[in-house]
Amino acid sequence: MIKVSILYPYRENGTFDVDYYCGTHMPLAARLFGAVLKGWSVDIGINAGPPGTPPPYVAAGHFLFDTIEAFYTVFKPASETLLADIPNYTDGGNGSILISEIKVTV
Repeated sequence: MIKVSILYPYRENGTFDVDYYCGTHMPLAARLFGAVLKGWSVDIGINAGPPGTPPPYVAAGHFLFDTIEAFYTVFKPASETLLADIPNYTDGGNGSILISEIKVTV
């Protein structure tokens, strides 16, 4: 199984609409990805460890797929719609993508 993570860096005075991201953007992606998508989640940054420190990322969206090929198959036709929606929840751009292989779950 692979996980596709989109990491949105924390920026002082940057905007990120968590409610829109969780309630509109991620469900939109899930609908566009269809049955190939095995699950999704969102992490919201709290801090960088020590109390009072800003988090390295304001948010991270995660999608689970069986294979990287499955992801690319559904992402290519959905990409234009999803990229066009980004300004609705952040002024910080596209974020960084990390594609990883899940080795252990508990």
